[in-house]
Amino acid sequence: MITLFGDFSFFLLLALLLIPAFVLGYLEKPRRYYILFASIVFDALAIGGDARHIFFFVLYMVWEIVLLRLYVSVRQKRGREGHIYAVFLILCILPLALSKISGFLPIGLFQILGISYLTFKAAQIIIETYDGLIKELSVLDTLNFLLFFPCISSGPIDRSRRYEEDLKGAIPRAEYLELAGDGLFKLMLGLLYKVVLASLCYKGVQLFEESLGFSALVGYAYAYGLYMFFDFAGYSLMAVGASQFFGIRTPANFDKPFLSKDIKDFWDRWHISLSHWFRDFLFSRFVMQSMRHKWFGDRLKTACAGFIVDMFVMGIWHGITPYYILYGLYHGVLLALTEVWQKKSKFYKKHKKDKWYRVLSWALTMQLVMFGFLLFSGKLFM
Repeated sequence: MITLFGDFSFFLLLALLLIPAFVLGYLEKPRRYYILFASIVFDALAIGGDARHIFFFVLYMVWEIVLLRLYVSVRQKRGREGHIYAVFLILCILPLALSKISGFLPIGLFQILGISYLTFKAAQIIIETYDGLIKELSVLDTLNFLLFFPCISSGPIDRSRRYEEDLKGAIPRAEYLELAGDGLFKLMLGLLYKVVLASLCYKGVQLFEESLGFSALVGYAYAYGLYMFFDFAGYSLMAVGASQFFGIRTPANFDKPFLSKDIKDFWDRWHISLSHWFRDFLFSRFVMQSMRHKWFGDRLKTACAGFIVDMFVMGIWHGITPYYILYGLYHGVLLALTEVWQKKSKFYKKHKKDKWYRVLSWALTMQLVMFGFLLFSGKLFM
């Protein structure tokens, strides 16, 4: 058994399996079958010999592939029928929901590698099929997309149509060499983030965890926030870097989040693939439905409600525990308040470009973000 991007045996095997990928890229040869082979190898080793895990993983993959193929066929024959779409979307998400509530059941269900990120990918295919953007589905290419090992465990969350363009497209040698070189840099930088900087920040977490008082709580929040960033951003960088060796341009997950000028800017920089997934497939659709049925009266109230619903669901996605749900609601309220401030405040409109205002806004945003990490950590509930 190996840990993806987490132990020596993984990186040794990665180095070995990247060599054929590099050769194929250099020779401008098709890579889709080798990518699937490498993903099956890594995913199987990450799952290990746990028969229960293997059973639920295979069951999940069969369930999702059958659902996706069936819905594509139904969509072509029946057209855009909302009730059919809703049934298929619920069935697609059902294994993830069962895995989330398994802690309250005597038997664990679908506790498998990467179920959250697998479900995001599968649900995206259902949604875009309903929208008419996806009209055909190749089982082999869909398996390739779902099983792609750099992103299966913790993202980034790619989109199927974008992934398949890279999978099937030919990359000129010079372009591939540049892509692979950048991938190697990201692998090394990700290692630095995750192995060195995240470890140092975690020592800070442990130090402040053993202390008492308000200053220790503040120190814990900052140490935990930095640890979260370097650990997750490091993982994401390595996932993107490994992807590029296979000719897959997996989207970035972080973009200097601690330079965010406000909380909306933060969510455009932090866990980008997740926040943009929720923006495109939950927030925007909720807003459109609300406006169509006039649930909240005006556009501003609708947007505020959308932010709260969006982040509440994101909180539940992290886990059905009070601190995850509170974390989601906290950020939903912050986003709603930011929307009201930016739309209604004459003071904001007058000073938003002033340097002093931007610095003050950044400083306040960082305090709000770090308090959010404190909520996320669960320390306030201990």
